Formats: sequence, C-alpha cells, structure tokens
Amino acid sequence: MNDIVPTSTLARHGVAAVGGIAGGIGLWALRLLSHVPIIGLVAGGVVTLVGLGALSSHEPEDKRAGVVTTAAGALTVLSNIGLFGGIAGGLMGVAVVGLLAMGGWNAFKFMKGLKTRA
Repeated sequence: MNDIVPTSTLARHGVAAVGGIAGGIGLWALRLLSHVPIIGLVAGGVVTLVGLGALSSHEPEDKRAGVVTTAAGALTVLSNIGLFGGIAGGLMGVAVVGLLAMGGWNAFKFMKGLKTRA
C-alpha cells in the first residue's frame, strides 16, 4: 500500500517545490517593482537578459528556465508601458498564483513521499 517513493522522484518533487515557491516569490517581487517606472524597467530588462542567457544553454532544464525567466522579464518591461500595463500585470498575477500553487503541490507530494520512508 505505502510503497517507498524512489529517491529520484522525491528529489524531483523537492526541487520543483523549492523552485515553484521561490519563482512565485521572485515574480511577485518583480510585479511590485513594475509599479516603480524606472526601477521596474531596468529590473525587467536585467531579468530578460538573464533569461536569454539561460536560453543559450544546451541543457533542456536550463532552456525551460530561460523561457520562464525571459517571459517574466518581458512582462515586467511591458507592465511599465502604459498600453500593456493592465494586461501584463494581470498575467503576472496569474503566473504568481500558478507558481506558488505548483510549488505547494510539489511540497505536499514531497512531504507525502518523505513520510513513506519513515
């Protein structure tokens, strides 16, 4: 009934939990910074450049993180532009909730898997 969860699965859930929660908090901070005109624009540009740098990697996990980081930076830049501010801010809010929910779900699965080892 309660089979022991393999270490690789347990590690994957733990890393996904930390990444989701940290990503959600980071994106939330970017969303707050996007309300300050110059600082939000600079922060969004820096995050976009970091994401583009990660996209140049050969590892698929790095490319996936690069896409997410580039999108977060681009949304931060767009939220500083009056025409796209509302749409970009709304998308950032949805992304924050999604990342936090995904991180919480993976933390739950991690804890449940950890419990089977005790």
